[in-house]
Amino acid sequence: MSSVLVVGGTSGIGREFARFRAARGDRVVLTGRDAHRAGTVAEEVGAAEGIALDLSRPREIAAALAGVGRVDHLVIAGISRDDNRITAYDIDAAVRLVTLKLVGYTEVVHTLRRRLHDDSAIVLFGGQAKERPYAGATTVATVNAGVGGLVRTLATELAPVRVNAVHPGVVGDSPHWRGKPEQVLAGLRARTPTGRLATMADVVDAVDFLLRNRSVDAVELAVDGGWLLG
Repeated sequence: MSSVLVVGGTSGIGREFARFRAARGDRVVLTGRDAHRAGTVAEEVGAAEGIALDLSRPREIAAALAGVGRVDHLVIAGISRDDNRITAYDIDAAVRLVTLKLVGYTEVVHTLRRRLHDDSAIVLFGGQAKERPYAGATTVATVNAGVGGLVRTLATELAPVRVNAVHPGVVGDSPHWRGKPEQVLAGLRARTPTGRLATMADVVDAVDFLLRNRSVDAVELAVDGGWLLG
């Protein structure tokens, strides 16, 4: 049985990963911004505990994680989306997202560094907007690209702890995408070489692989059905 911490585990892919590992018999702790929701989701998915933690408030992270013990597998899946453009640049939104994804992710690892061990593994979440930006992705594309740099520096500093990233493309059954009009999803499928959009189960499987395979380190794994080729 492994000890698994999923930061950002109350919705979307983070929640599905927490459910997957709990069903496999691992001891899973998950976090979310709201304490009540974190506790409720933990009970629903079979996790051992739900903790309130806001990645955009990094000075509070150490206290939030004070009760967490040894960590075998750490998944930092907490994300936020904004619609930020150079023509109408929202500084506060940009600072929040940069803080959440880069400073918040780093502070989680800093806080837990002495609770990791030689066989521990970490997976960070980025996204394929770093490779194919869209209108409004000014900050999203930037921070997702920054995750790659973070992976490499953490893998260097924490060795032999392994650190990898997963970069999902369009995940068709995720909360963000499943409500989109069918013509939008059909157009995306048509431009994807596999003819299908990635699913949350695909991303969960990829994250689990990155955690389990002891020869995979400092890797950025795209899960997008070859979308960038379309």
